[in-house]
Amino acid sequence: MSTYAIGDLQGCYDDFCRLLDRLRFDPAQDRLLLAGDLVNRGPQSQACLRYAREQAQRTTAVLGNHDIHLLACAEDPSRLKPGDTVAEVLDAPDASELLAWLAAQPLAVHEPRTDTLMVHAGLPPQWTVEDTLRLAAEASSVLGGTRRREFMAHLYGDQPRRWSDDLSGWERTRFIVNCLTRMRYCTAEGDLAMKPKGAPGTQPEGLMPWFAVPGRRSAGQRIVFGHWSTLGRVHWPDYQVHGLDTGCIWGGSLTALKLETGELISLDCAGHRTPGVSGD
Repeated sequence: MSTYAIGDLQGCYDDFCRLLDRLRFDPAQDRLLLAGDLVNRGPQSQACLRYAREQAQRTTAVLGNHDIHLLACAEDPSRLKPGDTVAEVLDAPDASELLAWLAAQPLAVHEPRTDTLMVHAGLPPQWTVEDTLRLAAEASSVLGGTRRREFMAHLYGDQPRRWSDDLSGWERTRFIVNCLTRMRYCTAEGDLAMKPKGAPGTQPEGLMPWFAVPGRRSAGQRIVFGHWSTLGRVHWPDYQVHGLDTGCIWGGSLTALKLETGELISLDCAGHRTPGVSGD
C-alpha cells in the first residue's frame, strides 16, 4: 500500500490521469491525498470532482480556495468571475451531489501512517498541529452545515489579519479559512499578507513564508500543502514542508509525493493558462 499526496489539479483531469498511470496507482490498495483546488481555471473541473467522489474510500481531498469559491458561486452565481471554469459543475445534472460531497471535505487532515499534516495553504505561527485540526474542524462544520449560505456572504475579505483566541463569529471563521486556503506570507507576529504571491525573496520587507516564521508552533511536523505555484521548489527540508503546487495549470508540472518514502514523481503539463504569477 502506498499513499500519494498530489498538488493542485485545478480541472486538469487528463494530466491527473496521466500522473496516476505513472504512479501505477491501484485504487484497490493505494491512497490519495489531494492538496485542494480540484477545480477552476482548467477545462475538466467536473471530471476531477467526480473521480474524487467516486474514489472517496481511497481518496481524501482538503478544500482549497477555488473549491470554496465554487461553493460560494453555488449559493450566489453572481460571484462567478471572468476566467472561472466552474459553470460546468453548477450546470451538471448531479451538481447537488458533487457540491454536497465537496462541502463535506476537510480543511486539514492528518495522515497517521506517515505522520503527515495536509492543508491547502498554510498555518499561522500561533497554531499547533492540534490547534490546526481542531480549528479546521470548527470551520468545516460551517462549510458543510446549515450555516454555509450565511457564511458565504461574509467569506471574502482579508481581515482580521492576526489570530486571537478571542476572535468570534464570522471573523473567526473567515480567518481560519483564509489561513488554511489562502495564506503564503505573514509577519513574524503572524499578520497575514494576502497580496504577495511570488517566490520567496520577492516579498516586501518584514514578510516571510508562513513556514519560515521563527518559533512556529507547528515546527517539527511534516506538512504538505499546495496553493503556491511560484514557490520555486517543492521540498524545504529545513522546515519539513513540501509545497506540491507546481503549476500544472500554467504549463508547469503535476507533482505527487509518496509519503512512505519521500519520493517525488512529476510530469510535465501543457497548461491551460498563460504562465506567470498566479492569483489566488
